[in-house]
Amino acid sequence: MSTSTHSSKANQRRVAFATVIGTTVEWYDFFIYATAAGLVFAQLFFQPAGESIGLLLSFASVGISFLFRPLGAFLAGHYGDKIGRRAMLVMTLVLMGAATMLIGFLPTYATAGVIAPVMLLLLRILQGISAGGEWGGAVLMAVEHAANDRRGRAGAFPQIGVPLGLLLATGVTALMTGVISPGAAFLEWGWRVPFLLSIVLIVVGYFVRRAVDESPVFQEIAAAKKQPKTPIVELFRRHGLLVIIAALIFAGNNAAGYMATGGFIPSYASGPAVRHERTDVLLAVTYGAVIWLVFTYLAGYLADKIGRKNTYFIGFGAQLLACFPLFWLINTGSLPMLYLAMTIFTVGLGLSYGQQAALYSEMFPASVRFSGVSISYALGAILGGAFAPTIATALVQATGGTDAVSWYLVGMTLVSLVAVSLVKDRSGIDLSIHNQAEQEIGAFVFDKRTPATANEALRTN
Repeated sequence: MSTSTHSSKANQRRVAFATVIGTTVEWYDFFIYATAAGLVFAQLFFQPAGESIGLLLSFASVGISFLFRPLGAFLAGHYGDKIGRRAMLVMTLVLMGAATMLIGFLPTYATAGVIAPVMLLLLRILQGISAGGEWGGAVLMAVEHAANDRRGRAGAFPQIGVPLGLLLATGVTALMTGVISPGAAFLEWGWRVPFLLSIVLIVVGYFVRRAVDESPVFQEIAAAKKQPKTPIVELFRRHGLLVIIAALIFAGNNAAGYMATGGFIPSYASGPAVRHERTDVLLAVTYGAVIWLVFTYLAGYLADKIGRKNTYFIGFGAQLLACFPLFWLINTGSLPMLYLAMTIFTVGLGLSYGQQAALYSEMFPASVRFSGVSISYALGAILGGAFAPTIATALVQATGGTDAVSWYLVGMTLVSLVAVSLVKDRSGIDLSIHNQAEQEIGAFVFDKRTPATANEALRTN
């Protein structure tokens, strides 16, 4: 089966549903940690460091996991290019769920001393390894099953799992802080419940993902026995610069996204500078996740209509325009202005995210595609979102205001805007293993090679 014939429409629908469910579960697990880090972990696990340093350490623990995403991407990429996309999706889902559930059982510093934050960090590292491996498999399952002219929309389905995961994480936390365990009860035991609920989501996600067919591109690779022995070595030998540029394309969106998903906005807006109620802020972030979801799918739709790059230019333009108004509106202390801030901010987030799956999938050759998209995504997350909440918190503490945070977001967005201008829009390129020679060239605007030269290079190597 080649990508020109792709999957049946019924199977495409099953794949879309499976990727949405799976990525939602994965990112719920990931974001529930970030939400708790902004609200309670400084008090529960880093209390001896004091309020300010404890908060920095709490946010740093969010970022630690990003440093291990490349390990997850390397492992999942290696085996995803050798044994298949679907197997990696199931394995990463189970790993993430187990780590998240165990966090819900952890003793606090008051009970176990220094062992408590050490165990917390170890489980966060496992979350990072899982997140690093999950995304590449999900987007390839979606994009490689899709018709050539619908890859943007198909690729947007795993992308909307991110705002859906955020919506679910902040929604469940808001339910705990506002209804089930308000006030001191949330600090005592309520924070554990969202982590423990992960086991239910994992069971659902596991059976959904097991039910879908393997990617048609990998079926071709397996049938032709063209699995590379060392896909990561081949990736960096032939496409190292492409990995770096792809990572930079993602960095700007991820840095901005982790203002909300990394816990900085919930912490800042409910802290002494603004003093909103915790539940009110969580509901505003939940609302923002809905807007982010809508515009993420819209970006996938636009990517099929006007191209991946043009959609990125619109998305990063909208993100640039929101960098300063975001905090101007939050700093008013008005709850309606907080909702307006989340609206304008998440529009740009969605419009610079939904098209990423299609763009990445069309950038890398079939034989190393899983490794390419996974590692690029993981490196982009380190460069962008890994320590964005920590950096933002440090900037606010150093300057006493949020303008420095806005300039930081402007800088990261401009880096990504330049990076995306360096790659070609390859919408509709045949993703089949039989088109490897064409896929090897032309990813950059300055690449003047022809398929003939690429074929010669492949024979030589």
